[in-house]
Amino acid sequence: MVKTFQTINLEITDRLATLTLNRPKAMNAMDAQMMSELADCFESLLSNREVQVLVIKGEGRAFSAGGDIKMMLQSGGEVADFTSLMNEIARLVLAFYQLPMITVAGIHGAAAGLGLSLALANDIVIAEESSKVAMNFIGIGLVPDGGGHFFMKERLGVPKAKQVIWQGKVMSGQEAYELGLIDQVVPEGNVDSAISQFVQKLLSSPISAMIETKQIYHGQKLQELKDTLKLEESAQLRMRQTEDHLEGIQAFVEKRKPEFKGR
Repeated sequence: MVKTFQTINLEITDRLATLTLNRPKAMNAMDAQMMSELADCFESLLSNREVQVLVIKGEGRAFSAGGDIKMMLQSGGEVADFTSLMNEIARLVLAFYQLPMITVAGIHGAAAGLGLSLALANDIVIAEESSKVAMNFIGIGLVPDGGGHFFMKERLGVPKAKQVIWQGKVMSGQEAYELGLIDQVVPEGNVDSAISQFVQKLLSSPISAMIETKQIYHGQKLQELKDTLKLEESAQLRMRQTEDHLEGIQAFVEKRKPEFKGR
């Protein structure tokens, strides 16, 4: 079965679902429509007891370049628009975190910002050596959203997560693997075959027991994730009103190095 949205594709074959981010011309940057469709898709899968593995990947040259900068410019700081976007982000993240299936992300090209938050939310993250992995909100004077603080902490612990978020540097897939941010690194062009092998291994395992373990852990952490999403929303609203954010966006558009002043 193939369910087609406008910005994502969902294909279900027996116990395997494959979700493809499908805005290749924009490097799968997430606009309001993609956020809403992802949330709808994940919520529809919450009650699906047939699918046991969900794979997420990106069409074209990248997994996802993050939130759509053009969308940020168009919203112009309107609080109503911002709140609506953050609600959709929270909806998709919370539904995804509670999915009763094993989730696997396959990264090639860029996985940045909100795109990286989504990738790190997966149970298993497999990336090509040459991938560009970045929690780079700091570059435009913002904090991570999409549960980025939560998922970074889960994988790295608080001290290292803070440092990676503050630096906002672009890492290769190999560097992200060595840091412990992702679970497996493969040569360029091999992520699809690596995922296929991994999925076959999962589907020939006692996967129902694996899903139970996931739900025990995630059930204990769900309230913390909800709290983190609320804190990210309030922090992001404050940061969007700073001079540094406006300078970061302007510098991005003008393709120059930003001059931040801590205001």
